Amino acid sequence: MMAAITAARAGAAVTLIERNEKVGRKLYITGKGRCNLTNRCPVDEALQNYPRGGRFLHSAMSRFSPEDAQAFFEGLGVPLKVERGNRVFPVSDRAADVIDALFYELRRQRVNIVTGRVTELLQTEGRVSGVTLEDGRTLRADAIIVATGGASYPATGSTGDGYALAQSVGHTVVPARASLVPLVTVREDCPQMQGLSLRNVTLKVKNQKKKTVYEGFGELLFTHFGLSGPLVLSASACLQGFDKDKYSAIIDLKPALSEKQLDERILRDFGQNPNRDVQNVLGALLPRLMIPVVLRRTEIPPETKVHDVTKGQRRRLVEELKGFRLELVGTRPVAEAIVTSGGVKLSEVNSTTMASKKCAGLYFAGEVLDIDGYTGGFNLQAAWATGAAAGRSAAEAEKGEP
Repeated sequence: MMAAITAARAGAAVTLIERNEKVGRKLYITGKGRCNLTNRCPVDEALQNYPRGGRFLHSAMSRFSPEDAQAFFEGLGVPLKVERGNRVFPVSDRAADVIDALFYELRRQRVNIVTGRVTELLQTEGRVSGVTLEDGRTLRADAIIVATGGASYPATGSTGDGYALAQSVGHTVVPARASLVPLVTVREDCPQMQGLSLRNVTLKVKNQKKKTVYEGFGELLFTHFGLSGPLVLSASACLQGFDKDKYSAIIDLKPALSEKQLDERILRDFGQNPNRDVQNVLGALLPRLMIPVVLRRTEIPPETKVHDVTKGQRRRLVEELKGFRLELVGTRPVAEAIVTSGGVKLSEVNSTTMASKKCAGLYFAGEVLDIDGYTGGFNLQAAWATGAAAGRSAAEAEKGEP
């Protein structure tokens, strides 16, 4: 939609081919239905939030920054607000308002919307000349932008079609993997704590060489299969794949306290309740669902009287609270991922124009490229920036400009 609007505003005659009955379906689920449009930060800071593709995005993002994205949507009549972490949302908290604004702008710019699924890119003498749809129709064009998304949330229409189209004209496609996706753990601990959300914790993920590949502070969630929540989703983007490495998640449940301070805190709590069972005293330090798990890990019987807890047991308790370790065995399926890692190889695309280096007249935008960002509005910002760049460049090509 961004590519189509930008191209139309530049004077091109534009047709948008949409395989769903309505445009913008995937936007409905962004930001938990509230649509986290972008992140209000300088371009240089924004570019640091892409595990893959940050350098490639520099040109497009410089011409369509987070500030430009805000101005664009406010110009379409969508009032915005900034929340924690510089996340930008519509004031209404309704993704539908963003979709409607884009749709009405497509109409204002007289973009022709065709419902259908593209199955083939047509070429004439090494240049794209049109597309064939699944129902046999053929549409001719001087320039084509592939903006099909990745392979996550296939129910919204992003089933990886763009990868096959790119490969059909000679592009290399980096295999798609889940990114911003929940992680699966070993052991029975997480199912026992299913539904428990932890805030203000630190998460580290280390590989088999004990190198920290991710560290962050915030919120996570225990599930029946393992871990989810903002911290975990961001961590997943830093993993190179479980076929190449092994990973462990280490949660610091009390990051504001040193081990010495935490031990003093436990001693104080114990001193005030010497005759109670330890399982009933730990409620001041731990959520209820975590207590039996932590006690089992530290080998402290739940009915142990506080005055009978040994120094060694207390030491293990401190170590567990400062380093709650879970072995990771994989991710949830790519269909459950917020975004896809992988896509059209970036070295085969012009980073300024989004033009294919393999086929004249062909452009790419959005998640079909091998770009993925962390949570917080960065993936949509990449979509707006690359869409604007592709639309601008394709319009120039359609008008016969260099």
